[in-house]
Amino acid sequence: MTPAPTTPRTGRRRHDREIIALAVPAFGALVAEPLFVMVDSAVVGHLGTPQLAGLGIAAALLMTAVSIFVFLAYATTAAVARRVGAGDLPAAIRQGMDGIWLALLLGAVVVALAIPSAPWLVDVFGASDTAAPYAITYLRISSFGIPAMLVVLAATGVLRGLQDTRTPLYVAIGGFTANGILNVTLVYGAGLGIAGSAWGTVIAQVGMAVAYLIVVVRGARRHGASLRPDAAGIRASARAGVPLLVRTLSLRAVLMIATAVAARLGDTDIAAHQIILSLWSLTAFALDAIAIAGQAIIGRYLGADDEKGAREACRRMVEWGIGCGIALGVLIVLARPLFIPLFTSDPAVKDTLLPALLVVAVSQPIAGVVFVLDGVLMGAGDGRYLAWAMLVTLAVFAPVALLVPVLGGGLTALWWAMTLMMAVRLITLWVRTRSGRWIVTGATR
Repeated sequence: MTPAPTTPRTGRRRHDREIIALAVPAFGALVAEPLFVMVDSAVVGHLGTPQLAGLGIAAALLMTAVSIFVFLAYATTAAVARRVGAGDLPAAIRQGMDGIWLALLLGAVVVALAIPSAPWLVDVFGASDTAAPYAITYLRISSFGIPAMLVVLAATGVLRGLQDTRTPLYVAIGGFTANGILNVTLVYGAGLGIAGSAWGTVIAQVGMAVAYLIVVVRGARRHGASLRPDAAGIRASARAGVPLLVRTLSLRAVLMIATAVAARLGDTDIAAHQIILSLWSLTAFALDAIAIAGQAIIGRYLGADDEKGAREACRRMVEWGIGCGIALGVLIVLARPLFIPLFTSDPAVKDTLLPALLVVAVSQPIAGVVFVLDGVLMGAGDGRYLAWAMLVTLAVFAPVALLVPVLGGGLTALWWAMTLMMAVRLITLWVRTRSGRWIVTGATR
């Protein structure tokens, strides 16, 4: 029987099925991650204000440290997906193991630095005399979980590259559940206080890492892939990650500058800024889920030497990004009477918040395309260009944002500067995508 011819409509449907199958579980896993901190905060908050303040400082330090190494997931996804597309599963898993070994090495270095420097780090963050001891305790204990957290990042990249985002979702749900049970048991049942919360989180993170390793090791044995560390492969993983590290640090610098500027505008503006930033981060999870699907799908098409499929998938994902951005923008506008009272009852904060929030809503379609193209270029292994593009974006954003208080602008002006930042990212990513230079086919870039 002759197969039905492929039409533009059937092609779009195929891409839609792939995007949904990968993006929906990825979104669930992304949302589960910040819930760890929320559970810890809910449990520790009942111990007292100093304990909660200490947790907040330590958690911020830990999240910053881990977010720097998110390239372990991104670079591994792209490299593994290419080999999957090329039909070489043993090499794909071998590539993933190199990323996991790199994660362990980096984790060991971070632990060695974090434990002795914990008092200094807490002091730099301006902890009060009452909160500092709790922050140091939590930070030192939680540092033991950093290698596991980095392994989770790398192993997540392996599974995404293998076109599996369901397993990371299940592991994230299991880790979140275990973390909640362990926190309550150790903090109150065992009477360990904030130390119990830290140990509960470490145990949950180690459990997640073990779950991932079991899945990856089983796959390696099934396909005859070596599990031993390979120096050349680890170096290659590190080289691939350096440009993405530069990109991530540049993006973190943008967020830090925005927060610093908001703080200079006054207490009302910084309070409103933090609320908007929380909402902005939540919408980013939804858009990042499509980007994750893009990394896996584009890497696979390029590995299979399917340039046409990669272009079509990119085009369809851009359409998804625009559609999701519009939907999120409308949702922000319609739902603002519901969620704003959840964050604040201060009339001054509300008045400052509203116009800036509308700017965020308007910028969501831009953000949708930016996240998608970011994921496409990551999937193509085009990390060097992403690094340069983000450095250019930072160079444009920084002076504009710093001029906001000088020129008498308020929070709305700052978020227009953030929208400019996203627009610059859109231009740089769009130019690269249109050029076609990101399309390099084959099992390796």
